[in-house]
Amino acid sequence: MASVLIVDDAAFMRMMLKDILVKNGYEVVGEAVNGADAVEKYRELQPDIVTMDITMPEMDGITAVKNIRAMDPAANIIMCSAMGQQPMVLEAIQAGAKDFVVKPFQADRVMESIKRVLGN
Repeated sequence: MASVLIVDDAAFMRMMLKDILVKNGYEVVGEAVNGADAVEKYRELQPDIVTMDITMPEMDGITAVKNIRAMDPAANIIMCSAMGQQPMVLEAIQAGAKDFVVKPFQADRVMESIKRVLGN
């Protein structure tokens, strides 16, 4: 099954996503607390897919997407955002994110997005 890197500054959100993914047979290979951490962990772990929060301290999700895509143009990244962040989601898609899911997470929407991005 595909390996996943979860990126969110909120431990509760990472835990929710991890729970959804593990229940559906995905392997969570790492968690990152900000964009800089995400770029480092991506380089180290080479996950099949990344779930990326947009608003984080140190380095935001959009900058992290640009950095990861510069390193790996084929990176599969799904943005996670709260309602009302549409302009940022558009910017993230232009930066190379392949999809987005809205918080609070709905398990079926998260899985639908991951399957679509991975082409399953």
